[in-house]
Amino acid sequence: MKTIKLLLLLTLIMPVYTAYAQKVSVPKDEESSFELPHIRVVPIKDRKTERNYELYIKLPEGYAENKDKNYPVLYFTDAMWHIEILSASTEYMLEEVILVGISWQKDINEELKKEVGEHVSRFRDYSFRESDKPEIQSKYQLGQANKHLNFIRNDVIDYIDRQYRTDTNSRTYFGYSMGGEFGAYILLTQPDSFNNYILGSPSIKNEVPYLSEFNSKLGPYEAANKNSSLHANVFITYGSLEQEMIAPIDEFVSLLKDRRDPGLAVLKEVVDGDHQSAFPRTALRSVEWLASVMNPVSGNLKEVSFWDIPQLNKAFINTTPEDRKDGISVGKLSELSADSDPILKLTQEIAAGEHGNYDALLIAHKNKLVFESYYKKGRSNLPHPQASATKAYTCLAVGRAIQLGYLSMEDLNKPLIDFLKNLDRSKLKTGAEKITLAKAMTMRSGIRISDEDREKMEKDSLQLIGQGQIQSMLAYSDPITDASQTFKYQSDPEFVMQVLEAVVPGSAKDFIKREVLDPLGIVNYKWLTAPSGLPEAGWRTSMTSRNMLKWGILVQNKGKWEGEQLISEAYIKLATSRILLTGDDDIFGGGEAVSKQGYGFFWWSADLKYDGKTYFCQSAQGGGGQYIILIEELDLLVVVTGHDNDNKTLQLTAERILPAFLRREQRG
Repeated sequence: MKTIKLLLLLTLIMPVYTAYAQKVSVPKDEESSFELPHIRVVPIKDRKTERNYELYIKLPEGYAENKDKNYPVLYFTDAMWHIEILSASTEYMLEEVILVGISWQKDINEELKKEVGEHVSRFRDYSFRESDKPEIQSKYQLGQANKHLNFIRNDVIDYIDRQYRTDTNSRTYFGYSMGGEFGAYILLTQPDSFNNYILGSPSIKNEVPYLSEFNSKLGPYEAANKNSSLHANVFITYGSLEQEMIAPIDEFVSLLKDRRDPGLAVLKEVVDGDHQSAFPRTALRSVEWLASVMNPVSGNLKEVSFWDIPQLNKAFINTTPEDRKDGISVGKLSELSADSDPILKLTQEIAAGEHGNYDALLIAHKNKLVFESYYKKGRSNLPHPQASATKAYTCLAVGRAIQLGYLSMEDLNKPLIDFLKNLDRSKLKTGAEKITLAKAMTMRSGIRISDEDREKMEKDSLQLIGQGQIQSMLAYSDPITDASQTFKYQSDPEFVMQVLEAVVPGSAKDFIKREVLDPLGIVNYKWLTAPSGLPEAGWRTSMTSRNMLKWGILVQNKGKWEGEQLISEAYIKLATSRILLTGDDDIFGGGEAVSKQGYGFFWWSADLKYDGKTYFCQSAQGGGGQYIILIEELDLLVVVTGHDNDNKTLQLTAERILPAFLRREQRG
């Protein structure tokens, strides 16, 4: 019903904003007549310039009752023009937010006001360059954005934070047209002013070179310097008919993205209309986008690139996870230590960014999800890129094929090329028959292709289609010998997917969906296609955190899911065992409490040490920080997503998560 009402609202206001308003002035006898239910108008003075303005303040409906709650604040310029549509939009899509509109200067020169309109001060306050035409500069005093920003920072925000219960980590700026230009200036001069920036059709046609100068003064992003990050979410729009906007806005977006700043998320959208009619659509879409930075469930980001997903302003931590009827049983973290729970302290540190860029942390104990949390780009309903954790899923797909009789446990040690009937064996390098499924799944195929030869091989993409991929790899490789069949993290999973494609009925893609994903109830995922035409075997999948938990539960329960043996217990035991030691020189996510790193069938293993005792763990791992960690002795399962290669997840599991469950075990 609310959606229908919102669409009706858009229909009603479109004619108003089609005539939008940079030329509209308020009649003199109505100068102080602004009234709207629930809106408080507060006079405020710029203490530096002595200019007088007004704030239009709207509090959430439940503000008075929820006395212990702090609220995010949406600040917007051109308050008279924007208050009604932003009030209506937030009412239906973002109810719990404080609105603060900043008016134009009230006590400005009357003759200028009469000639240009009530809004004349915006030309001075929102612009950051003086005019090169003396008569224009003399009349409008352009280029005072720095003064207006200081007023907003030192007077407006200070007043709002003192008078109301605000969440100081969730401030948003909304500006349209010149207000969007002003927002771009704020972002690149004092980015910490706001957490989120909504820049609608910013009038930066001739301003990008100057914005580029501001960016240069900020300096580049440096991974070792957290202060070099802009720490901002940016939503930029323009109308489909605003042709003159395309080039400068694209250039500005590129300027921001070229910073390679993981703390900066930039999303650009083209909305229908020209400069006037695009405004109401921008208002509605931007509020919808803003809701996605304040909620771990995002309704409008499913087709957005991971790097464009805005970062949550506030971590969402649930010690009593919701039962979503998705096949995952839930419990309560309160069953653990109630006094000094190290898990909650850890999550507070993660939320503060003390351990890098984590997106989610889920913990299950004895087959019950007891803790669920989301940070930064983490969302409960958005699949997260998995990188090499994909290899673990490929391993389990092979296990399912064995369970259904398309392969056998004995087949694991047969020459892999025996399953690939389309290969021309006369063109394979010596020793190709030494590669078995077991060797490929432990990264010991022995394939060795020089960078030069790999570049030659990949030039002709057509020859890599289907089994041509394996034909080429076994043609370009050096001879495969016992000496070359040592652990090397490379493209071995592609061999495994080729075998799966060859032995299952239909295609490997259909098999994985029908026999693995569907039984687990995994429907919200991405599994991309490799150049061979087969499903990617080693990377490029995306899974929600709860779906990652399902993969872990399947392994934790020795291949059973809801009472059905999807994969044999013998295969699970072998696949996740420490078949070989890879060494402790470079343990992903490791630390002093992590040792004896090993490898099974695309599953990692290690010993986690706490209080003088070690606990064997098995894990699926993906670059950037994707983990499914199982500690069988404690019946414990930990799922983590992140976008930070320099993480210490296994170390944190050992020193911060294990203790809570050990105390519970000790209490019986």
